Amino acid sequence: MKRSKMCAGLLLAGLLACFACGGKGAAYVSGPQANKSGSPAAGDLRFKAPDGWTKEQPTSTMRVAQYKLPRAEGDPDEAQLVVYYFGAQQGGAVQANIDRWISQIHQPDGSDSKTKAKTETSTVNGLKVTSVDVAGMYTADMSPGVPGQRSDANYRLRAAVIETPKGNYFLKLVGPAKTMERWDQSVTDFVKSFEFK
Repeated sequence: MKRSKMCAGLLLAGLLACFACGGKGAAYVSGPQANKSGSPAAGDLRFKAPDGWTKEQPTSTMRVAQYKLPRAEGDPDEAQLVVYYFGAQQGGAVQANIDRWISQIHQPDGSDSKTKAKTETSTVNGLKVTSVDVAGMYTADMSPGVPGQRSDANYRLRAAVIETPKGNYFLKLVGPAKTMERWDQSVTDFVKSFEFK
């Protein structure tokens, strides 16, 4: 009995020490993503959409912004761009997201899309941006809760993780190749407009 009480006391003391020093048990953001109070930094990711894009009402609270990019002549669909924010420590690691996005594109010849994907890391107005650009057949779930998968040939995916003091934001753009090419510079300009304030 004494031994079990002693173990319980040691466990309680350890947990209290962990919370006091801000260890893994702490629920706030630490390091560069926190302000002096230990809370996520105030502010939001700001950006400017180029002319010609159609702004849509976001279809979920996790979507900060949602746009349609009008299709190029001959393409069957418009491209869709979404900016996501899931929370200060949510959404997964940067590389895990890059790998997941690449896995949604398959090559007609069966080769590995990782060998075709262009990834880069840059700094935009003080924010670290890790991006990926890959073309092929786009395969993904139709939408959350809807059965079935889409398989769209000759598509292209551009996506990025934007690291901010509030946590990561995620950009995903997918659409037919010609439409994506039409809006290529506009998308680059959109990413360059990112700032946190």
